[in-house]
Amino acid sequence: MAYYKDLREYIKALEANNKLVRIRREINKDTEAMPLVRCQFRGLPEAERKAFLFENVVDVKGKKYDIPLLVASHAASRDVYAIGMMCKPQEIMEKWTQAQLHPVEPRVVASGPVQDEVHLGENLLEHGGLEEFPIPISTPGFDNAPYLTAGNWVSKDPETGISNVGTYRGMVKSKNRLGINLAPNQHLRLHWEKCKAKGIALQVAVIIGATPNIGFVSSTKVPYGTSEYAVVGGIAGEPVELVKCKAVDIEVPATAGIVIEGEMPTDCMEREAPFGEYTGYMGLKDIMPFLNVTCITHRKDAIFNAFLSQFPPSESSMLRKIGFEANMYQFLKQHCNLPGVLDIAFHEESGVNGFCVIRMKKTHPTQPWHALKAAVAYSDFLAKFVVVVDEDIDARNIDSVLWALCYRVQPHRDTQIIKGGKLSLDISIVNIELPPTELDEAFGSSLLIDATLKWKYPPVSLPKKEIMEKAVKIWEEEGLPALTLKTPWYGYPLGYWTKEDKEEAELALNGEHYQTGEKLARQRVKL
Repeated sequence: MAYYKDLREYIKALEANNKLVRIRREINKDTEAMPLVRCQFRGLPEAERKAFLFENVVDVKGKKYDIPLLVASHAASRDVYAIGMMCKPQEIMEKWTQAQLHPVEPRVVASGPVQDEVHLGENLLEHGGLEEFPIPISTPGFDNAPYLTAGNWVSKDPETGISNVGTYRGMVKSKNRLGINLAPNQHLRLHWEKCKAKGIALQVAVIIGATPNIGFVSSTKVPYGTSEYAVVGGIAGEPVELVKCKAVDIEVPATAGIVIEGEMPTDCMEREAPFGEYTGYMGLKDIMPFLNVTCITHRKDAIFNAFLSQFPPSESSMLRKIGFEANMYQFLKQHCNLPGVLDIAFHEESGVNGFCVIRMKKTHPTQPWHALKAAVAYSDFLAKFVVVVDEDIDARNIDSVLWALCYRVQPHRDTQIIKGGKLSLDISIVNIELPPTELDEAFGSSLLIDATLKWKYPPVSLPKKEIMEKAVKIWEEEGLPALTLKTPWYGYPLGYWTKEDKEEAELALNGEHYQTGEKLARQRVKL
């Protein structure tokens, strides 16, 4: 089956899978849209979350928009993400791996619907510029403006010409000016710094409303210098078709909904934010680059796409979680020679960057530390807490992980702290009221934990598997509520269990436990 040709085709797939909510009543993009979608992230299980399509949008001043607003279309849940990847949820990680191992280069075409309408020069402001689109306020009451949240920013390395596609927030500052938040290690910032050294502006195009594979790659830490459009093609199994922009030397997807073109000056910056962030706190004000918009093109049937970010869990945390997991999995197995790695879990509750768990089948005591240090080295401050667990621990279930942390770890022996790295949005690094110079010099750290077994343990203290399976069967026959069993849900040996222990347990199951009592009486110790 061919990949989705555009966003509307993807929306049909979401609806066919009962993963889309259409809201036809009038909705205020500034005070109602994002809070409504937020409700499901605070009040529903992940499996019940869906994308929302607002068809009748207005703003706080009563302006009506012809363009619908789509929210949480990429990663309301893992099921939604899988629809975007055209695979089953359990196949996502392998599909990500294959997309990077077998990229498909893009194909440039002469034209595409993304340029149905071209607003350039005086024509730009005549159509309202950025005001033409229903750009929502994501954290009403705290954000200082509407922000682009699902914008895929495309720029080129001025030395190599290789394009980068990254997701960054975009503060609406005027009809033709966008702010952006760029940490020093982000790829678009590296392009901006190179242009600054050359004394030239950086040309940029911002894609909105493309097929989901664009958003997946844009939100994931693909290594610098990689052709991200080729990875996009790897997900689809076919080339992404690109068209040349009208005002900048950038290529963008031909079937996208909207493209904002412009230049980022490198001789000045201005203040950006506050904006609600994935850490669960407001991202604070900073001096950042900005984009002067020179051209906007869009489809006649454009849909404005936005991600729900802010407090975790959110669409943003699920989106980054799955991409981070897939990339880390490939890196550890393919590049670090760790075939025993079985799973990677970045936990949404931490905003993804906070807590990473690596599940592995350990064959040598050094392997957990190899994996831990490689994980930290993979990307600057990708996770603050990194834990390695055994194959019998469910890396995705926090109860299972906490059990391993409590009874397979001694902090003085099984932990290391690695200093360095800095997540710019982590306000625990340093007092935010300190002078800017001290803020700039502050750095963070990562805590590495080997939570694997170091020697043989007694069995897990749950009924044996066959006994629990019978209990589950009776449960189902009685019509009791559907179970979601957590690992571990049955007992199993971990190496330390004597022949006598096994025999006594079998006697108990046969109703012959008095034999054990008689034996113990014979072995009585006098004081």
